[in-house]
Amino acid sequence: MEYFYHLVYKEKKLFKTEYLMILCVLSFYGCQQKASIEAEDIRPNIILIMADDMGYSDLGAFGGEINTPNLDKLAADGLLMTQFYNSSRCCPSRAALLTGLYQHEAGVGNMTGNMGHPSYQGFLNEQCVTIGEVLQTSGYRTMISGKWHLGGAPEQRPNNRGFDRFFGIAKGGVVYFNPIKSGSIVLDSAIVPTDTSSFYSTDAFNDYAVSFIKEHMENRENKSRQPFFLYLAHVAPHFPLQAKAEDIAKYRGKYKEGFDVYRNRRLEKMKELQIIPSSISLSSPDDKVLDWNSLSEAEKDTFDLRMATYAAQVDCMDQGIGEILQSLEELNINEETVIIFLSDNGATSENVSSKEIYGGPIGSSQSYTSYTPSWANVSNTPFKMYKHWVHEGGISTPLIINYPKLIQKQQINHEMGHIMDIMPTCLDLAQTDYPETYKGNKIRPMRGLSLLPLLTNKEKEPHEWLFWEHQGNSAVRKGDWKLVKKQNDENWALYNIANDRTEDMDLTHNQPDMVKEMLVAYQNWEKEVGVMPWGFDKK
Repeated sequence: MEYFYHLVYKEKKLFKTEYLMILCVLSFYGCQQKASIEAEDIRPNIILIMADDMGYSDLGAFGGEINTPNLDKLAADGLLMTQFYNSSRCCPSRAALLTGLYQHEAGVGNMTGNMGHPSYQGFLNEQCVTIGEVLQTSGYRTMISGKWHLGGAPEQRPNNRGFDRFFGIAKGGVVYFNPIKSGSIVLDSAIVPTDTSSFYSTDAFNDYAVSFIKEHMENRENKSRQPFFLYLAHVAPHFPLQAKAEDIAKYRGKYKEGFDVYRNRRLEKMKELQIIPSSISLSSPDDKVLDWNSLSEAEKDTFDLRMATYAAQVDCMDQGIGEILQSLEELNINEETVIIFLSDNGATSENVSSKEIYGGPIGSSQSYTSYTPSWANVSNTPFKMYKHWVHEGGISTPLIINYPKLIQKQQINHEMGHIMDIMPTCLDLAQTDYPETYKGNKIRPMRGLSLLPLLTNKEKEPHEWLFWEHQGNSAVRKGDWKLVKKQNDENWALYNIANDRTEDMDLTHNQPDMVKEMLVAYQNWEKEVGVMPWGFDKK
């Protein structure tokens, strides 16, 4: 300001009255700037929503025909990442999501069974911290509604891993109409009696999410602006296929055009939406996928019912998310709330059609079945393979981040990201540091990289390398190159993801030096994080 005074007044370039007028304007502008900066310093509420076994192209915003208006609305005004990766299976993805580490480092290298090795103990260890633990210690109210699946013993549950409130399934498993058959529903530490005549888990998880938010807003200490972190972990649309009759009815008969028709239709829509390049083609035919034209009319009708039920499960989840969005508006906190949505892995090829053990029609509470690989292949359009494998169909997830304060129109980002990046993103949003120690334990350095720069149109720090391993299915990615192999297969395949994301053209013989470099990096990573040869516990 002194420099400005010298320039415009002492040098006689402006009259004194003009100087004073400009000074007043600058002072006012400075106050406005300060107010704006202070407003930006307000820590947002964060809602993290995870779907279970939902494919890459199921949402309308990612090319699907399923009715998902609420998630599509979040996408229309949010950040979409088209090359965002998960850890290929439910427990590993949840461990990486909540800790910012590779799942082996957090103790969940496989599932929740203890395999007798620290990397495979089946529950979160003491060398990691959850998003809940870090945000709780920094003043956030922390809540989870839904599926935990990271350890079922009392000391391993959410209330002992940084969450103030918990409603849902502690041990994992999937419930829709019958909570008792897959494990009891828990509220904090007590089993909740449920009326099986009216219970539906998707509705219950969404309802408790709304309830927790409202409870928090009503009971904040001294009515201060304490932010909250809510983790909504749905079981939908994981099998068994069970949905409300009115939701199934919306889709019944819609899928009788067949697998290929819907896969091609999704592909074209994805290109229009710029989710995938216009040059991309569908992955090569999968021998698990049936030929629609070879099916009888009765078989076609059954497959139509399977996909109609699956679509109904996704639709119902979206309806409940809409109720959450409405509650945020009613509470006047939608502008200060970040919503992150993703899926834990690709669609599943698990074929449990033989397990219709309860005798009821598909979709009812008395059936237990899946929608089979043929429809899962559609859900994973345009990629190959499924949940459990680490090809693109298994590890690609639709990611949506909506934050009205920083994003006013849709941004589509094609950079490489990983589910581990959610932890540092949440910490950056909360202006909170990652701890070196927690409760006397030394904590492993975080692997994830914050996505916050992308919300402000800045460059984010890129991942130089990313690695995957699940039950012997292995992959490594560096830039556009991806090296991948299946369980018990000695042969690796090399793909250039920029030109061939459907993994159809193996370039191992064309790029021997790249293969060697990536193999060395992968082997070093295995040792670093504690990967064991699959089947080690049986030897």
